[in-house]
Amino acid sequence: MPKTTKRPALRFAGFSGEWEERKLGDIGKARSGVGFPDVEQGGTEGIPFYKVSDMNLVGNEIEMTRSNNYVTNEQIEKKRWNPVDDVPAIFFAKVGAAVMLNRKRLCRFPFLLDNNTMAYSLYNDYWNMEFAKAAFTKIDFTKLIQVGALPSYNSGDVEDIRVMLPPMKEQNKIGQYFAHLDHLIALHERKYSKLMNVKKFMLEKMFPKDGAKVPALRFAGFSSEWEERKLEEIGTIVTGSTPSTDISEYYSSDGIPWVTPTDILENITYNTTKKLSDKGQKVGRIVPPNSILVTCIASIGKNTMLGTVGSCNQQINAIIPNTHEYFPYFLLTESHLWSACMKKSAAAGIMQIVNQKEFSDQKTMVPKLREQTQIGTFFATLDHLLSLHRQELERLQNVKKSCLEKMFA
Repeated sequence: MPKTTKRPALRFAGFSGEWEERKLGDIGKARSGVGFPDVEQGGTEGIPFYKVSDMNLVGNEIEMTRSNNYVTNEQIEKKRWNPVDDVPAIFFAKVGAAVMLNRKRLCRFPFLLDNNTMAYSLYNDYWNMEFAKAAFTKIDFTKLIQVGALPSYNSGDVEDIRVMLPPMKEQNKIGQYFAHLDHLIALHERKYSKLMNVKKFMLEKMFPKDGAKVPALRFAGFSSEWEERKLEEIGTIVTGSTPSTDISEYYSSDGIPWVTPTDILENITYNTTKKLSDKGQKVGRIVPPNSILVTCIASIGKNTMLGTVGSCNQQINAIIPNTHEYFPYFLLTESHLWSACMKKSAAAGIMQIVNQKEFSDQKTMVPKLREQTQIGTFFATLDHLLSLHRQELERLQNVKKSCLEKMFA
């Protein structure tokens, strides 16, 4: 192995020596799981009996902290199971489609595992637990997959993997850093999740249910019934178009946004992959800022509001709202209800389609403008907070990704 691979590109001050190459089988032990009969499953007390699906549980994104199944000492003795007592250990799938996901989880406490999974126990003389948790994210188990009816690998394959280890003092420093980073990521994930739950709750309560004329939850000072409107009564409806892509002069890097469903990533859209030039604008269909763009072909449910003058393709219907009677962000927030109805009514088939007439006739409930404004402003603030947390979460995840690339040999 070349010398350059024995030192990471980025290190903490005070560390300079080469890392040491070791086989996983020399510094830990891999073992496969056992059969877990249905009749033994469903317990809520004892030690956890992990299955691949348990990695999907909330709280198990990095470490295994809970399980769908627990087993008692009586079950363990009766079935002659041998729990993994050599912890900490790394838990992962060993057979089936799940191996392609290459997911690993740290286990701090004794556990059992089923026969679709495997665990690698860390020898404490060689590993700092937090360092190992980060190091294993870099190991690609998919390279071990054996060809067969189901993708799989065995414990010998895992133990033959070679890794680079620094001295324990440097492991401790690296492990401490990644533990702190994981804590920050988990914190922002929880905050983001809580805010998403708040938004989901408010969307359910602050808009009338089918057949109702008032919502279950309202701001103080509002009591009048909401009124039914067709979307065509709310504003002018424009179906988008695609200026010929064979004519390059129709598109320009400094033109106005031309929105397709794949461009809809935020509640308010300012930028797109393709933009219409001055020539393209003459043949395209231009709509003003605050237009509500609703996808009506294939990707029904992807909606946005234009933050600037723009255009859109034929998969999208735009509503140019009458702002004297309708608050744009209220309409954007309510548009998820329109999309839910459209999904139900769209013709069944490979591609769902709602034409302009069907879209124009779609009915919705609206309150007076003052209440619309208060509701819309509330959700705009909530969406802004969600966006800030998502951006910070993405930033931290990118920091971790970069550090994983640079801080390991």
